[in-house]
Amino acid sequence: MGSRNGPSLSADLLIAGGGLAGIVTALEALRAGQSVILVDRDTPERFGGLARWAFGGMALVGTPLQARMKIPDTPELALRDWLRFGELEPEDAWPMAWARYYAEQSRTEVYDWLLNEGIRFLPAVNWVERGRFGEGNSLPRYHVIWGSSRELILRLIDALRRADAGGRLTVLHRHRIAALDAAAGRVCGALAVDEVSGAEIRLRAPAVVLAMGGINGAHEECRANWPEDRPQPASMLNGAHPLADGRLHHHVAETLAGQIRHAGEMWNYAAGFPHPYPHFDGHGLSAIPCKSALWLNHRGERIGPEPLVTGFDTNWLCQRVAAQEKPWTWHLLNWRIAAKEFAISGAEHNQRIRDKQTLAFLKEMLLGNHRLVRQMQRESRHFLVTDTLAELAGQMNALTCSHDVDPAVLQATADAFDANFASGGALHNDDQLRRILHARQWRPDRWRTCAPAPLQLPGAGPFIAIQMQLITRKSLGGLHTDLHSRVLDAHGAPIPGLYCVGEAAGFGGGGANGRRSLEGTFLPGCILTAKAAARAIVSGS
Repeated sequence: MGSRNGPSLSADLLIAGGGLAGIVTALEALRAGQSVILVDRDTPERFGGLARWAFGGMALVGTPLQARMKIPDTPELALRDWLRFGELEPEDAWPMAWARYYAEQSRTEVYDWLLNEGIRFLPAVNWVERGRFGEGNSLPRYHVIWGSSRELILRLIDALRRADAGGRLTVLHRHRIAALDAAAGRVCGALAVDEVSGAEIRLRAPAVVLAMGGINGAHEECRANWPEDRPQPASMLNGAHPLADGRLHHHVAETLAGQIRHAGEMWNYAAGFPHPYPHFDGHGLSAIPCKSALWLNHRGERIGPEPLVTGFDTNWLCQRVAAQEKPWTWHLLNWRIAAKEFAISGAEHNQRIRDKQTLAFLKEMLLGNHRLVRQMQRESRHFLVTDTLAELAGQMNALTCSHDVDPAVLQATADAFDANFASGGALHNDDQLRRILHARQWRPDRWRTCAPAPLQLPGAGPFIAIQMQLITRKSLGGLHTDLHSRVLDAHGAPIPGLYCVGEAAGFGGGGANGRRSLEGTFLPGCILTAKAAARAIVSGS
């Protein structure tokens, strides 16, 4: 798998973007005998895009793993959940078609395909995005790759090398597609720019696949697309990548009449904090919020009247956080809760899964992930640990250079929650406790969620406060495509020679998820759209 430079290169297929969707497209095309040029803006060490750093969770339907856990899932049930939770518009024909395709094909086109590529899953299916009122995932569907998404990317890169018989694959790292070329009404290549030297290279191919990721990695683009009817925080962290800037999306729209659909729909997270060792400016980590932590506003008061609890509706959590008076919130918990529940999304901070350390993983599941809690205490100034609530309030104020948190208010907040336990479990009357008890009925959630107890339980300390911000992540909108991943123009007709896959296509159709995702639909969406594009190109569709 070589890299070449020169004034021009030709191949059967040109792919813009070296993330999961681009890699899968290239792999399937190579296996079908095609020659491929793949252009990626990042360095060789980061080949694979955000998927290389992702956790590796996938929403899959009707799998043998579900069957072993006696989860009676079907494509019909999954599609019902998808359409109800995503709130897709019936007239959005292609997003609707992609949602149906996902529900019907994720078992064979993703799960079985990945098993054939040597990927394995943890032997437990998690239950996420249940919906605040049960309108989300009605059953557990969240499958986790053993080895995280990094294992997926490394295996597929290795498969690319094996499929590259005769040097049919050319990878241009640190290059950007500056413009697409068209002749006789058909896209036939592109102009690429070396982002190190500034040199230009002309790339020729009868088929071009856009796999450059989302449109909201740059915060200017993100804010420009933000829906006017939803609150927008004054500051946000970036959990996507600045290279996902939407530039190529706009080029297609302006020069080829491609349609960007649902640009304002985004999959953000409500509980981010700055990466202690950022990969780029504004880089944030997305915490998986502890169900047992109290979610507080900037004054140390519990956000309500409906408490914020993760695992039910991420979109709603983000709107609640964005509507707060200041652009940060606090999670109040103790060491007992953090050791069992605190986690950070992505491969980087899930090394037991990432490195497939079975015994260490089981030990941390049983005894708590004290290692990660200590690491964040040591590395992040936004992760505060102290023995008393009064001292914690002082540290919270010192971090924000304010007097926002009155120690008496923070103490009253904890006391009010702990009063639920004064007369035993039969007299609990708190919606957060109800949701925790409901979550613990599912065995994988019981492993990761503390039994309800007072925050000030003797021996459970010290106390912890984590300063959180909204963090951007994925674009749910993108270029309008059909089920062959062909880019459609303003009249709904395919633009000859042009295809779009993965997040660049809103994971299919320009927005297959609608307003909300069932979570874990993104990696499979990249694979499904990429394989559809490769089939269409090879068959001449």
